[in-house]
Amino acid sequence: MANTDGGKGRQARPISLPELTDFVEDSLESSRDYEAIAFAGRDFTGHDASDSRFLDCLLERCCLEGASLRRARIIGCVLADVYGAGVDFADSTWRDCEVTGGRLGAMTMPGATWVGIRVRGARFGYANLAGARLDGVVFANCEIGAFDASSAQLRSVAFVDCTVEELNVSEAGLSKVDLSGARLGKLVGVESLRGAIVGHQQLLDLAPLLAAQLGLEIRPD
Repeated sequence: MANTDGGKGRQARPISLPELTDFVEDSLESSRDYEAIAFAGRDFTGHDASDSRFLDCLLERCCLEGASLRRARIIGCVLADVYGAGVDFADSTWRDCEVTGGRLGAMTMPGATWVGIRVRGARFGYANLAGARLDGVVFANCEIGAFDASSAQLRSVAFVDCTVEELNVSEAGLSKVDLSGARLGKLVGVESLRGAIVGHQQLLDLAPLLAAQLGLEIRPD
């Protein structure tokens, strides 16, 4: 993966976890503190961990199908090969975390905050980050179906060797958002691209959309 933070903002850094204790309980619970715990190969389908705090934890090969982590605080954690659909992370706060591999069919994160996050080799069917705040976030080698960042605030965000079938930045605020390493299918919200970095070929692909936004008529030479 390229060593980039998408700009001069806060840099996503590798995670070094302390000695961990295995999770031995039957289920996740809301409003709990989980510190230095390893969750490995567990099925958390439909569990409610809203308002909980995860500090220096490892979630590895866990199923999060239909789980709720609304307003959770996830700090210094590693999520490796987690999977599931309909995961609710609304209004959660993530700081200095790493997400590697895995597949989340639908990840709902409206109003969430991501600071210093590194995402590598993950697959998302639908990532809903509408109204979220991302600062110092790197997506590398990821496959993303739809990425909804409408009304979000994105600063120092980079897509490195990623495929994004649909990107929605309508009414978003962008600063040092590097899209040059992304293979974009459909782009929604071209009028909100101020503050983005694009490649030469991307600029050519965007030309008709930019012309339409400016009200320009393009005639054949």
